[in-house]
This record gives sequence, structure tokens and C-alpha cells, in this order.
Amino acid sequence: MLEALDPATEHGQVYRALVALPRSTVGALAAETGIEAERVRQVLHELAGLRIAVALNLEGTAWEANSPTEITESFLQRDAVRRAELRRTGTELERLFRFARKENGTYGPLEVISDTDQILATMQQLQRAARREVRVIDRPPYFAPPSYYVAQEKLQYERMAAGVAYRTIYYEAAFSDTTVPDIADMVTAGEQARTMEDLPMKLVIGDDELAVVTLEADSGPGVVALLVRTSSLFTALSNTFETLWKLAVPVSAAGVDAPEDPRDRQILTLMAIGATDDAIARRLNLSRRTVVRRVAVLQERLGATTRFQAGVQAARRGWL
Repeated sequence: MLEALDPATEHGQVYRALVALPRSTVGALAAETGIEAERVRQVLHELAGLRIAVALNLEGTAWEANSPTEITESFLQRDAVRRAELRRTGTELERLFRFARKENGTYGPLEVISDTDQILATMQQLQRAARREVRVIDRPPYFAPPSYYVAQEKLQYERMAAGVAYRTIYYEAAFSDTTVPDIADMVTAGEQARTMEDLPMKLVIGDDELAVVTLEADSGPGVVALLVRTSSLFTALSNTFETLWKLAVPVSAAGVDAPEDPRDRQILTLMAIGATDDAIARRLNLSRRTVVRRVAVLQERLGATTRFQAGVQAARRGWL
């Protein structure tokens, strides 16, 4: 196909002549290109096999060219498919190359660690290396000795004092779990903390460079950690954290009593189903200014940054 677009080849010369001379005969094309008639006939049949030219009669004495634009697009599409297949093949071979040589125990952007001391050291190293932010999903299993949690609490204070932001999502029972550092003290020191009833994984993310997922081992007691470096998998973990963060309940709002004004409950209910300020005002016979003011107060009480988040958190507190 590529030769048909190259005027330096016989296929390119015949096709170019056919484009310029619609419904041409073999003889006319031979005269135009200077190529022998028998060779022109052979080239035309080859072009027909590639759907670049078409015979206008059974005898093959008259020919027409197919659209150059369609041919070019077809070529580019086929080329893109070949390139994609080549990349996939190269990726698979690279994985095989790395796996066969077991480079530093890694498999692409993923590394598996089963030694408990190494897991704990890696999580502390991640925090020391962070320059902007550490994101945490804190849930069981808790597998470290008590001395580790004391050291972890001290390390977090130090890193927050150095300007590193901490955002932590705790499982709801964490407030009564003596293994977990004092959450209230952490929040006072600057940690942004939220809670959620059901968390899918135990996760620590340092900046946008490294994530550590800790799981219970499938074979026997103990845990394993997955170290995930910058990759599509890392991006998926980061996005999962951000989604859960939006849905989680801010710790600063924990224990807030339900609103006494029944209108506030009605406003929250309408917010949760996506009603606009104007719609809420019409439904409750309130001024739009009143609704805007009450929505802002309710979002602040709930520690919510969006209307949807406020509705979700109000529902979890049984306010609706």
C-alpha cells in the first residue's frame, strides 16, 4: 500500500497516472508512465488486490483509481494498529526481560515485600522523603509492635512541623482503638482527618511518587506490602484515595448534633437529591438569600466542601 503513494515506484507511477486519467485503459497508462503494458496490467491487478484500483469491466481493459484520501487514511489506521501491537509486544517482552532477571526484586513499577521490618521501614522512609503531602488510608491490619506506633506518631509531628501536609482517612472504629495514635491530637497539630465506615485497603502515598498497599497474606499469618511507583496503577490508587476523601466525614465535624431547625433538615434532604438553591427556595417558600446562607452554614458544620458531600455526610449522621 505504501508503494502506491511513492512516485518513485512502479506502483506509485501507475496509481498517480490513474488518478490523473479517470477510466483509463492499460495502453493509456503505459503511454503515460513509460512502463510496458504487460507490467502495467500486472501492477493494476496488484493495486486491485489492495483495493487501491478497480477494474471497470471483466476484461480488465478499463480501470479507475480509488480515493487517495481513503487510501491514505486506511494506511494510517493500519499503521496505528501495527504500532500499537508493536508497543504491546515490546511491553510484554520488557516484563518478561525484567521478570527473568528479577531486577532488584521488582516487576515493573510494582515490588512485593513480605518482611515485616522492611515494610515498616519503607513506610517511614516514604514519609521522610515526602516534600509536599502524605496521604493515608488507616485501617487494620495493625501488625507493628507498640514501639513503632510511638515512633510513627513522633515522625508525623516532625514532618508536619516541616511543612508536609497529612491527609488521613480513618476507619470509624479507630476512635476507640488504642493502637491508633490520638486522632484529636493529630488534628490539633495540623492533620486533616476524615472517617469512613468501610475502607477498601490500607494505603500510604508519598507525594506523587510512591504508594504502599498493605494486605493480609493469603498464605498463613502476616502481611505483605505492595510498593507501587509512578504508573497507571499508582494513578488508580491516587484517584481512589481522592474519591474516598470526598465521601468521608471530616473528623472536625464528628459529634455535631443534628440541626434543630426542621427547615435545615429539609434543605439537606433537597441538597442530597441535587436540588439547586432556587429549587429549594421555591419548595420551602424561602428567599434565595436565606437558602444560600443556610446551605453555607450547614456545609461548614459538616466540614463539607461540596453540596453532594454535605448531603452524603448528613445522611450518614442520621440527619435526614
